[in-house]
Amino acid sequence: MLDQGPFHLDHIVQEMFEKNAHPMTRRDRALFNALVFGVTRWRKRLDWIIGRHSNIPMKKIRPEVQNILRLSLFQIFFLDRIPDSAAVHTAVEMAKKNAPVWTVRFVNGLLRNAIRNRDALEYPLPGKDPVASLAVTRSFPEWLIRRWLDRFGYEETRDLCDVINDVPPLTIRTNTLKIDRKKLATLLATEAGTVMPANRAPDGLYLTALKTPIDRMKPFTDGLFQVQDEAAQLISLLLQPRPGETVLDACAGFGGKTAHMAQLMNNSGHIMAVDIDQKRLMRLSDDMKRMGIANVTCKTFDMESPALLCEAGPFDRILLDAPCSGLGVIRRNPDIKWDESRQNLQRFAARQSALFHHVSQYLKPSGRIVYSVCSMEPEENEAVVTAFLNRHPDFKIVMDTTDLPDPVRALLDERGFLRTFPHRDEMDGFFAVCMEKRA
Repeated sequence: MLDQGPFHLDHIVQEMFEKNAHPMTRRDRALFNALVFGVTRWRKRLDWIIGRHSNIPMKKIRPEVQNILRLSLFQIFFLDRIPDSAAVHTAVEMAKKNAPVWTVRFVNGLLRNAIRNRDALEYPLPGKDPVASLAVTRSFPEWLIRRWLDRFGYEETRDLCDVINDVPPLTIRTNTLKIDRKKLATLLATEAGTVMPANRAPDGLYLTALKTPIDRMKPFTDGLFQVQDEAAQLISLLLQPRPGETVLDACAGFGGKTAHMAQLMNNSGHIMAVDIDQKRLMRLSDDMKRMGIANVTCKTFDMESPALLCEAGPFDRILLDAPCSGLGVIRRNPDIKWDESRQNLQRFAARQSALFHHVSQYLKPSGRIVYSVCSMEPEENEAVVTAFLNRHPDFKIVMDTTDLPDPVRALLDERGFLRTFPHRDEMDGFFAVCMEKRA
């Protein structure tokens, strides 16, 4: 779960499409997505190009003019199907509506200079300054590049950045309460260019070249699947909720893992889905109805405040998909990397530790809890787990992998930690661990 609620770029764009009284054509919608996500993904590199051709400091260029330049430069440098002349013309027309005449001339001149000098641009060299080189050419903030260089070295950091910058395939999870993966793949064959089984998640499918927007597909409206990255699908498998059990989804968000747990429980038992954001829970509730899930109840509640869960608990299993920096899901939410608050990993870790301590009190003896975050950073991963175990000697990491599905078992390290990395595993960057409370 991310720490900006429904306000990440993918959700903003989706809500805009849903509320649009005049739906875009499939082609226009695809171009819109390519521009919005592309400019966000490559912002630093685009700004560097602007800086190379402007005698005005970037911070003194009006934000709306910055975005006009970014949009046009993205088309010029990254898109093949739009002629340079068309990109410049559109930028100039946009500038005329938002800026004085001299600014229009500035936009026109800068873009034409960028086109003329495109092949002569000299980016920072890795041999002289590896941080600047990767930050500019791969378009990442320097603080994040420094972190990854220290942990992974130059080549692996480069590979990680490259994979994050690639547009990932759409990944969905089959609703096995209604259909199996093979039959769903057959149904979706006419809705997408390719439909392939996921590499590790047993109910996952990769979709590319969609012919119909997801929300307009009949298999979607019929509740046959849910959009969920492959790494996120592994988390519920690690918890292994059983039919008839009581489960707490402590930070349920939009309910991807909630629905998956309901499937694993065969729609029996009881799942309490808790989140501080009522809008998320309203969307979660609607999704449960769409998918035919009947064993979930929702509760709007701040898990960081003194709890009122005593009447509902204790629980057989608890999932704490904790609020985090989200640095493991940048490839789907490129706006994350430009949020400077993400640097303060200690703030996230302190919140995660407090939540972990709090929700653990509602676990039954011999019950199991999974702590997970969509982050690859040590402060939010093993550091939080170590602090929790030091404070709670009555808990232990579950090391017995006998009952785990093969895809989960293959990703566990010697300490019982599940880790995924975009460049190693072709999925989002996640961390998770399953613990058991001693009887």
